[in-house]
Amino acid sequence: MFTGQAFSIFKSQINGKIIQPDNPDYDTARKVYNGMIDKYPGLIVYCENEDDVKASVNFARENGLLVAVRGGGHHGAGLGLCEEGVVIDLSAMKGIAIDPVDHTVTVGGGCTLAEMDQATQAQGLIVPAGVISSTGIGGLTLGGGLGHLTRRYGLSIDNLLEARIVLADGSAVNASEDMNSDLFWAIRGGGGNFGIVISFVFRAHPLTTVLGGPMFWHIEDAKEVMQWYREFVKSAPDTVTGFFVISGIPPNDHFPQPLQLKNICAIIWCCTGDELTANHYLESARRVKEPVLDWVGEMPFIVLQKLFDAMTPPGLDWYWKGDYVNELTDEAIAKHIHHGKLLPTWQSAMHLYPVNGVAARVDKNATAWNHRSATWAMVIAGVSSDTSQRSMITEWAKEYWNDLHPHSAGASYINFMMDEREGAVKASYGDNYERLVSIKDKYDPHNFFRVNQNIPPSPR
Repeated sequence: MFTGQAFSIFKSQINGKIIQPDNPDYDTARKVYNGMIDKYPGLIVYCENEDDVKASVNFARENGLLVAVRGGGHHGAGLGLCEEGVVIDLSAMKGIAIDPVDHTVTVGGGCTLAEMDQATQAQGLIVPAGVISSTGIGGLTLGGGLGHLTRRYGLSIDNLLEARIVLADGSAVNASEDMNSDLFWAIRGGGGNFGIVISFVFRAHPLTTVLGGPMFWHIEDAKEVMQWYREFVKSAPDTVTGFFVISGIPPNDHFPQPLQLKNICAIIWCCTGDELTANHYLESARRVKEPVLDWVGEMPFIVLQKLFDAMTPPGLDWYWKGDYVNELTDEAIAKHIHHGKLLPTWQSAMHLYPVNGVAARVDKNATAWNHRSATWAMVIAGVSSDTSQRSMITEWAKEYWNDLHPHSAGASYINFMMDEREGAVKASYGDNYERLVSIKDKYDPHNFFRVNQNIPPSPR
């Protein structure tokens, strides 16, 4: 419990809500998306504005307290929480302002994808982001920002124009190509290592409807489908994309009863160009093997973004591991199918997200996000609603990853990391890492922001 004059002064500076362990809402407040995360912060501060964030940073720094920053709380490792320290929660900072002429969107650091999408779609616009609408825009963007529109419009960071950032010394700065350009370079993929981003300015794109949705095949058909898919991703136009899935069919009435709980593979399509071109590739996929379910159709983009929300509610246990992938060899495909047939739960999954197209045409040194030459970002996720299955889903994900890692590019997307091996963060940034360290030295030399996929400053 925090008491004393310093804490009383701090409380008087905060417009938002402060929660300590004796608060009846504490156990609810300390929950994040991953039910496996069970941390006990000493203080949770729900900031309402920039001054609240500054005051929280100053209080934590002056009292030598560990700090975690929480936006959407979606990160698998629970990096929005910390033990005993201060959680600076941005979830009340949800301002959204749209310039329909310049096609720019200013988004508060506490917004989710759903909130941003709802506002932009009302203006016929969209910002490239993730695939689950309850994800926080902050953590997603700072790690890079993969989603349905990566091949068409690039990563979220490729559409970031400016950010407002509270630094470790309690000051706030703007960062863009023209202001604090080194910091702007670093936050585009460098995670939360350099400060707390309280607002983002994105370039938006005209888009309302897509030809999209899932095609499902039996897991026994995965070899032929994956062999077709690996060639498709490398040759298709940027307007036609889909991410590949191995998972299970949910036990609910939206799916035919004979398929429920069956292991399947799928492509989740998102086609944004002309229908004739899209259908050429969709029909090609259908000819490889007849899908057992084909739910591809015209839909509002915002519907596609929410398509799987009901199957991934907050509170499930998650254990995930990731890698970048350049090639999908026949040997790798065989291993994917082997582990796909051993799914520990129907919710568990492997996803391959294409990161080529527009995203690949950005120079690898133009932002901190380094692996522009990869074809996919892979994530393997053991998921369960039953806490007694934590060991089972964790071991399945680890064994799957260990088997596939030799076929990877040797590094991972930081938003797909949990308890990674030593050197994994460094490997993610490749030859950009040393530049990130030098920027860390400048803006956070004492590693105040370290509850993240950490880039430590130079030894002092």
